[in-house]
Amino acid sequence: MNRCIDALEPPEVDSRAASASDETPAAPPSPWAAAGVSDFDETLYHAILHQPDAGVTGWSELLRTSPSRIRRGCARLLRLGLLQAPDSTGGLRPVDPRIAVRALIRKRESESELLAATADDLAKVYAAGALRAEPSGLIEVVHGESANAARLEELYARAEHEICLFDSPPYLAPLTPQLDLQSEVLRRGVSYRTIYSVSSLETPQLLAYAEGMVALGEQARVLPAVPMKLLVVDGRSAMLPLTSTDAGPGYCAVIVRHSALTDALRTLFETLWQQATPLSGVRDESPEDLTEADRNLVDLLAVGMKDAAIARHLGISLRTLRRRISGLQRRLGARGRFQAGARAAHRGWT
Repeated sequence: MNRCIDALEPPEVDSRAASASDETPAAPPSPWAAAGVSDFDETLYHAILHQPDAGVTGWSELLRTSPSRIRRGCARLLRLGLLQAPDSTGGLRPVDPRIAVRALIRKRESESELLAATADDLAKVYAAGALRAEPSGLIEVVHGESANAARLEELYARAEHEICLFDSPPYLAPLTPQLDLQSEVLRRGVSYRTIYSVSSLETPQLLAYAEGMVALGEQARVLPAVPMKLLVVDGRSAMLPLTSTDAGPGYCAVIVRHSALTDALRTLFETLWQQATPLSGVRDESPEDLTEADRNLVDLLAVGMKDAAIARHLGISLRTLRRRISGLQRRLGARGRFQAGARAAHRGWT
């Protein structure tokens, strides 16, 4: 306020101060600049607040400038809502600053929100232009296990909406750190969907890992096999292997940025998601008097696990297992083991 009042009656400038002006740090910008108000208009607004009845002639004399410049400044302040239009009672009048400034702030916030809302559309235009200029920027090849682990962690950290995953062994890293990484994503409210291959669940450790993820909120389904390892983040970035994990330190993966290729990979995931069997579901309170042992067997059948792996999980012989499977198939009217598991899942037995 004092700065603007001083501007109404500028002091004489000392010649020595003028000569040193180039060495003086520039004054910080006025907060009015953020609202689109220039220095002159700010000074004029303060003059109007100070002498609201002076009129264009009086404000012109007070600021030592031409009436035409004052009129142009008043027109700008009028558009910003800091002045009210003349009426039958007189000329331009200032609006109460407590009302006018708050309204101006709300208007600027609304304009900023509209601009922010266009960010995704602008990003698509930017990505398309960058792709046309340098198509090789679409793909990044990552070499080595440690580099791949770091890039994977980075993709998880950037996830905002959804992660889609094809899961199949072998695994580059121990499962416990992966569980920590993925559970943190779920805690942030990111949706997480995984399609496991049957081979993913054939050892107790891997099955426990999958069940732990489901308990944390993962949506999980199972197929006899998945076409590849694949991670799709927010439908815009994808990561998949280029070499077999047998390559060891020479293992390579590729990161694909948003393009027709990532759209195709997301479509592939959605297609297989519809075909896959849920890993777990809501059980009936008493589905045809299933015992706990039957429930466990149905869970393992539903994911398409092989007989030897199921027998190992349940601690029974293959002969006993096959007899129990035959009994369940008869109850479900199923022709095969996988169909029995799928029908049990459909009935809510899993």
